[in-house]
Amino acid sequence: MELRPYQSEAVAAVYEHLRTRDDNPCVVIPTAGGKTPVMASICRDAVTQWDGRVLILAHVKELLEQAVDKLHAMAPDLWNQIGVYSAGLRSRDTEHSIIVAGIQSVYRRAAELDRFDLILIDEAHMLPPDGEGMYRTFLADARVVNPNIRLIGLTATPYRMTTGTICAPDHLLNHVCYEVGVRELIVQGYLCPLKTKAGRRKVDTSALHIRGGEFIAGEVEALMDDDMVVQSACREIVEHTQDRHSVLIFASGVQHALHVQRVLGERGYECGFVCGDTLPFDRAATLERFKAGELKYLVNVNVLTTGFDAPNIDCVAMLRPTNSPGLYYQMVGRGFRLHPAKENCLILDFGGNILRHGPVDALEIKDRASGGGEAPAKECPQCQAVIHAAYATCPECGHEFPPPEKEKHDATAHAGGILSGEVTETEYEVQEVYYSAHVKRDAPEGHPRTLRVDYRIPGVGFNDHRSEWVCVEHTAGSYARQKAEAWWRMRSDDPCPTDADEAVELAEAGSLAPTHAITVRSVTGEKYDRIVNYQLGEKPPAVTVGDLVGGEPEYLPVPGADDEVPF
Repeated sequence: MELRPYQSEAVAAVYEHLRTRDDNPCVVIPTAGGKTPVMASICRDAVTQWDGRVLILAHVKELLEQAVDKLHAMAPDLWNQIGVYSAGLRSRDTEHSIIVAGIQSVYRRAAELDRFDLILIDEAHMLPPDGEGMYRTFLADARVVNPNIRLIGLTATPYRMTTGTICAPDHLLNHVCYEVGVRELIVQGYLCPLKTKAGRRKVDTSALHIRGGEFIAGEVEALMDDDMVVQSACREIVEHTQDRHSVLIFASGVQHALHVQRVLGERGYECGFVCGDTLPFDRAATLERFKAGELKYLVNVNVLTTGFDAPNIDCVAMLRPTNSPGLYYQMVGRGFRLHPAKENCLILDFGGNILRHGPVDALEIKDRASGGGEAPAKECPQCQAVIHAAYATCPECGHEFPPPEKEKHDATAHAGGILSGEVTETEYEVQEVYYSAHVKRDAPEGHPRTLRVDYRIPGVGFNDHRSEWVCVEHTAGSYARQKAEAWWRMRSDDPCPTDADEAVELAEAGSLAPTHAITVRSVTGEKYDRIVNYQLGEKPPAVTVGDLVGGEPEYLPVPGADDEVPF
């Protein structure tokens, strides 16, 4: 098996690190990007070129099986030198040059396995940050046998839920020596393209609390197992997957999963179910049917994140809110693999995970281990002001933040882009329109004002409006003024005013065509959305300012008005 270019670069980076540094490197390659071929190449070099001995550690039986299969495929000449030490696989090999072992089986048996020169840890984000974890116990004993042993980690997610990054001077792994991103591998054709769909209804989930870095499981399941939520989610899943073949669903608990299975069955769709208590034979049979395409829907609880390889998955539905960026990534990552029968993988997020953690190729990781120092800043979701994290109420617009350790999540699929730079366009019905003369915050005296237009739209919670700014006072002939004139001509036969107060007066007097709907374009990773299309009513008859009655216009308050203009 020939390595892909980025895999060869990863191997070279590991060797460079081992030559020039005395600490332990980590390789970051996305799920389905091929970490095992990198491990196999390092093993082959260690055994054939340096007469060394290598131990591969993992925590899941499926990962051990995959590692053995890939090693055999890449290095058939080493077939007789590859052994397995795992109670789950009923094998206790100890004499081979390459041992693939389950950490649960060997963490107290370092002396029994004898000397190793390299230890490779697959899914290295599972390494415990401190304490007497199984990996630390094994490594301490392995260093007694060989003080010069080197440790190499491989993972798709170099961070853990409770403490942030896995690489630090006092951690088992110390430095990311090589990293390649999801978007890069999608562009190069090595990973499946991703897309997302928007949900239609949101629910308030602010009662969820956090314990040990993750939402309390019982609260999450109680919330997501509500019959209205399940019915709505299943209806939406079916609607969005009419042209999909293999849909993997992540539920929030066993009862929730069984509820989802039952509702899909009532709609005429067979849905498989697996959890940690599913008998091995039943689990294997169900997964085999799903991988073979005989079973379209499969709901699981906590068992099909790491190590599950089903390239045919073309839709991932997350009915589980999580505070863990790693778990979020692992759920989405089940759809990364290429398959001849799929053009892309659809991600349906019913747990608000995309908003919480960011696009899957640009995750927002909080280093929870660090203490002291200056408190972090936060961004107000209503006016985008960046303020001190201690504020309970935004000093700019008055938005009230939820209490600590409580967040809001979506119970139906969210429209947020799963990849940074992803463009999403959503059409909203307009319920009301508000007009005001706007002065940009901190603008110098004499700076041109704008006509601010706020469109009230239904069903989006606190942020219940979308805004745009029409540059009526900008210099004649400038690009901003030309755009303002074009905007005005679409709506009115009156000349475009050059004064923001006059524009407001005309608008409130009925000079502009009504706006029935707007289309909003969101680009993941960009701060501001843009209104890119409108459904307008008929233009009214022309109105002259001199015909207006009543003196000073009475301006309507704008709910949630911000003072941040994106230009």
